Amino acid sequence: MTSFLCAIGTATPDHRIAQPQIATFMAEALQLDDANARKLRALYRVTGIGHRYSVLPDYSRANGDFTFFPNTPDLEPFPGVGQRMAVYREHALPLSVAAARNCLRQVPEVTLASITHLVTVSCTGMYAPGLDIELVQALGLSSNIRRTCVNFMGCYAAFNALKLAEAFCQADANARVLIICTELCTIHFQKNREDDHLISNALFGDGSAAALVQATPAQNGPSLALAAFHCGLEPDGRADMAWHINDFGFEMTLSSYVPRMIQKGIRKLTDDLLQNLPVKLRDIHSFAIHPGGRKILETIEQELGMSTDDNRFAYKVLREYGNMSSATVLFVLRELMASLTPADAGAPVLSFAFGPGLTLEAMLLQVHHA
Repeated sequence: MTSFLCAIGTATPDHRIAQPQIATFMAEALQLDDANARKLRALYRVTGIGHRYSVLPDYSRANGDFTFFPNTPDLEPFPGVGQRMAVYREHALPLSVAAARNCLRQVPEVTLASITHLVTVSCTGMYAPGLDIELVQALGLSSNIRRTCVNFMGCYAAFNALKLAEAFCQADANARVLIICTELCTIHFQKNREDDHLISNALFGDGSAAALVQATPAQNGPSLALAAFHCGLEPDGRADMAWHINDFGFEMTLSSYVPRMIQKGIRKLTDDLLQNLPVKLRDIHSFAIHPGGRKILETIEQELGMSTDDNRFAYKVLREYGNMSSATVLFVLRELMASLTPADAGAPVLSFAFGPGLTLEAMLLQVHHA
């Protein structure tokens, strides 16, 4: 039985901040001298990011007008985990609700009462009773809906949520699964001058994406059939992408070696995904790749013989939002779905996402158009 990704909705916080503004905040927060501040601004310029969204207005403000970080030259006392989780709890629910409603408006035939499963995804905040229960109440979902939380898996976690949704639909033809990925990455800024932290601080933003998966396609417009999944691991990259809880929030490690690790494994990942399918790489012209960074996208293009235009949806999301961890690939898939026409029916779509491990996830979808 085939399962279908029928709709994707997105939401972002109110604060849309230009990349140069964030660079200025970071240079001052890290108390960099002029030479290192110039290097930092150069790093921000080459990311391919124009703007990012944050639940915190501080990244666009001068010291003295901060609402979250202390208005002191060195930002001390630096916010701890408890303060950051309080911000997560305040903002995650309304952002998730907005994404879910945006998603469900696209499928008016789907009632709230008909949704059987809720899968919440996040690696930037946790509490209990959690976001899943709050969403049931805020959206008016059935109190006996089956809830699953996918936590702390990082940027590839949406793939695990889609795999769960497919399994639910395979087990029950009446299943309707609402997936909500909500990440508030910017609340975890780390005041650290190491290169890995400078790279992380230059990439991540906040956002939420919701997706509906069911055993039948949407009644109107495009749907994406979930055709196949494959997961690979590059253990040599374990130290290059990691996510740890420390005293001052969740500490992201993202080294400059990650593109090299992806380069090492992306062709094998693709071959393994397609080896038992009647689809070859040369047959695929639509791509939805998680934009973990500009260099990652360029590396994949080189290894798979793709053009920049093939990757246009990923570049657009990177430019307009940055990397929003698990929500990001759903933003890319939404851009792709919005471009589909009846002439695209039957076309294969190749999607990738990457995360700690180093984990490489691949998914093949097929366009269905009502």
